Amino acid sequence: MSLATVSDLSASRTAQQTGLRVVPDGSEARGFALYVGIDEEKARAAGIDLPALVDALRTLTAELVPDAETYAAVALAPAGLGGRDVDIVRRALADRAPAGTPAATVAKRRRTGLTLDLGRKKLRIDGETAPLTYREFELLQFLVLREGRTVSRVEIIDALWTDGEHEVPNERTIDVHVRRLRAKLGEYGEVVRTVRGGGYRFDRHADVVIRYGEGPSPDRF
Repeated sequence: MSLATVSDLSASRTAQQTGLRVVPDGSEARGFALYVGIDEEKARAAGIDLPALVDALRTLTAELVPDAETYAAVALAPAGLGGRDVDIVRRALADRAPAGTPAATVAKRRRTGLTLDLGRKKLRIDGETAPLTYREFELLQFLVLREGRTVSRVEIIDALWTDGEHEVPNERTIDVHVRRLRAKLGEYGEVVRTVRGGGYRFDRHADVVIRYGEGPSPDRF
């Protein structure tokens, strides 16, 4: 195996690991765009603000590559809009699939959204049924039926652990349940938002459909 072949294989593996596309023949890389999904509240919680974070990234780039040029743009969205921060950034900055991207690749990335059928107790994510446990579905349903309102951990415990058959969890356990739920929601995990000092809130966005069904409310609490 030639050195050139080894180098090509290494570059391909690196591209796959980082999520970057291999540069096609006849073209050259002139830079890259790194979308950072973080709102002002999350930045403050981490002890920094967005301008300082941008300056830090620019400083790091200048240290690594003194001749590099940088350009920063802040993505703005309506207050309270749900969805993953990084997806909001990409949409706001008009990120699109590059010209020449194979149709199969574009189709693979296409998202059909999150559909929650409360009447049938089913959740579909991008057309596939999500494997939620009974408790995870009840937690999601509880938040959905209080859309836009912050629900405390104590309120969740009082509502979902009333059967007397299971040990009543503490507030930290609720955080574990929420993390597992978000993991199963995948790219739509941000519909369940953490409200610092308050609890959790369900925020619907354009990719989310709620079907309530017929008859009485599924909220039995």
